[in-house]
Amino acid sequence: MKPRNPFSALRRGEWALWFFSLTVVTTSFCLVRPFDPLTLIASLIGVTALIFVSRGDVFGQILTVVFAVFYGIISYLFSYYGEMITYLCMTSPIAILSVISWLRHPFEDQAEVEVNRLRGKHWALLLALSTIVTVIFYFILQAMGNANLLVSTISVTTSFLASSLTMLRSPYYALAYAANDVVLIVLWILASAVSLSYLPMVFCFLMFLINDAYGFFNWQRMQRRQARAKNSAAPLS
Repeated sequence: MKPRNPFSALRRGEWALWFFSLTVVTTSFCLVRPFDPLTLIASLIGVTALIFVSRGDVFGQILTVVFAVFYGIISYLFSYYGEMITYLCMTSPIAILSVISWLRHPFEDQAEVEVNRLRGKHWALLLALSTIVTVIFYFILQAMGNANLLVSTISVTTSFLASSLTMLRSPYYALAYAANDVVLIVLWILASAVSLSYLPMVFCFLMFLINDAYGFFNWQRMQRRQARAKNSAAPLS
C-alpha cells in the first residue's frame, strides 16, 4: 500500500464534525482544574480515530490501538479496572486484528474497507461469547473491588460487542459503540461526582456518541454504494 494522507479524503461535513469534536473536548479540559494532559491527549486521539473508522479507513483502527493504551492507563488511575482490562487486554488486541482484517478486505483496492453482512450464525456466536465474557468479567471485577461494578461490567459487554463487530466489518459496530458510549457517560458522571477533574471525560464520550451515530449512518451508505458497484460490475447472464 502506497503512503497516503488520510486527512485529504475527509469530506467537508467530516472536517466540521472533527473540528467540533476537538473544540468541545479541548474546551471542557481547559475549564477544569487540575488540567490533565494525558486524558486530553487520549480524548483527542479517540475522536480523531472515530472519524476515520466511520469512513471505513484502516487509519482509524490504528489510532484506536493508541487510544486503547491511553484510556487503559487513565482507567487504572481511577480504579476502573474493568475499563483498564477491557481496553488493554481486549479492545487493543481486537483493534490490531481489525487492522489486519481491514487491510485484507479493501473495497476494490480503495482506502475503504469492504462492508460485511453477518449471518445468523455469526450473531449467535457473538451473543454466546458476550455472555461468557460478561459473566467472567463480573466475578473478576468483583474480586478486584472495582468501582461501580455493575456499570463497569455492562461496559465490558458493550465494548466486546463493538470491538468484535468492528473486526467483522459490520455497520452495527457503531450501534454497539454508541451503547458503550452511553454506559461510559454514566460511568464518568459517577467519577465526576467524586472529582470534577473527570468531567471532561463525560464530554469526550458525548462526542464519541455523536461520531458513532455518524459512523452508523455512513456505513449504511457505504454498504448501499458498494452493493450497487458490485451489481453493476456483475456479468449479465
